[in-house]
Amino acid sequence: MQKLIILLLALFLISACGGSEAETDPGVESIESPSVDTSPQPETPVTPASLCEQTTSSINWEALMNEDCDDLAQYGLFVDPQTPSSDPVAPGMPYHLSTQLFTNYASKYRFIFIPEGKQATFHPTDTFQFPIGTILTKTFSMPFDTQVTNPENEVLIETRLLIHRESGWTTLPYLWQNGEASLIQAGADIPHTLNHQGQVERFDYHVPSRAECKICHQVNIDSTSNISPIGLKAHLLNHDIDFNGTTVNQLQMWQNQSRLTGLPQLDEIAHAPPLSDTDESLTQRVKGYIDINCAHCHRAEGFASISGLRLGFHIDHTSYQYGICKQPPGWDGGPKGLSYDIVPGDGEHSILLYRQELNSAKDRMPPIGRSLVHTEAIELIKQWIDSLSPTIGNCQA
Repeated sequence: MQKLIILLLALFLISACGGSEAETDPGVESIESPSVDTSPQPETPVTPASLCEQTTSSINWEALMNEDCDDLAQYGLFVDPQTPSSDPVAPGMPYHLSTQLFTNYASKYRFIFIPEGKQATFHPTDTFQFPIGTILTKTFSMPFDTQVTNPENEVLIETRLLIHRESGWTTLPYLWQNGEASLIQAGADIPHTLNHQGQVERFDYHVPSRAECKICHQVNIDSTSNISPIGLKAHLLNHDIDFNGTTVNQLQMWQNQSRLTGLPQLDEIAHAPPLSDTDESLTQRVKGYIDINCAHCHRAEGFASISGLRLGFHIDHTSYQYGICKQPPGWDGGPKGLSYDIVPGDGEHSILLYRQELNSAKDRMPPIGRSLVHTEAIELIKQWIDSLSPTIGNCQA
């Protein structure tokens, strides 16, 4: 009897543990463990970070050549990103023009970055040729008083970049706010108050849009519109500067630094003196000023080519094409009803002078870049036109 009880207990335990697979209740589906795919899986694609977001202790050349960064600091052009008026990162260096494009009495800080191992090519009368990779920066800082020269008297307004990429030159305007410069595609108007020799001026400083940048920097070649630098010409760069405490000719310094090729003897190169240099010829001073302020549009390839007016430094200033007794084809003479671009001996009735005195959008020259009248230049241009002999032209009254 005891053996029977032990046998029955063993059979009960086997049944309770589920028995063999053959003994499974056919009415109940077996549940299999899910299979695991151990084959190699494709990697999830990783979106590359923007070139502008790369951190580097040197210039971010890759971003400069390929992306329009939102923040100027992302290019790494200056040792202190908040101070674009000094200390460019190598190989950047400052450059200086002998006479200035007038922009509401703004202070301007210019730097050029030519990649190591590359050089600009000299041209005797036009803008130098620059290699791909060249960067030009120009920062505009507005003074509160034009007779006080120190950083505490100025406020940063904008920094403009010209970048020579594989596709050509491109323009990038950056607006300064709260210590940072941000790309501003559409431009902006910044209210400013300026004391100029006791005269208080309140006006809107206009930061150009990228489209407006093209008005001045446009060069049409073979029916193709291109962007080009403006001020980097021999006659505007041919003057002495302070370089590391030594006075040296700027073009000679560029050649010594292996930044320029093709430089002739310095005495073969023209020089455009500043307006303020009374030791120089009035004609040369005025022609240099007109060149930097007007010639980029008033040239055969420029935005104002249809006018027929050619105002380059090397154009004969006694010629019809320079405006002597020339009637403009697209302007009605303004409130005075003037007829000729330049009337020799009569600045008061010369359109070239008059349009620099006007300030409405329809009549002002240059059409963009200023909100104020450059009174000092107006005075000297009038003196120059008045000094021209009436016999060099044939202006009909």
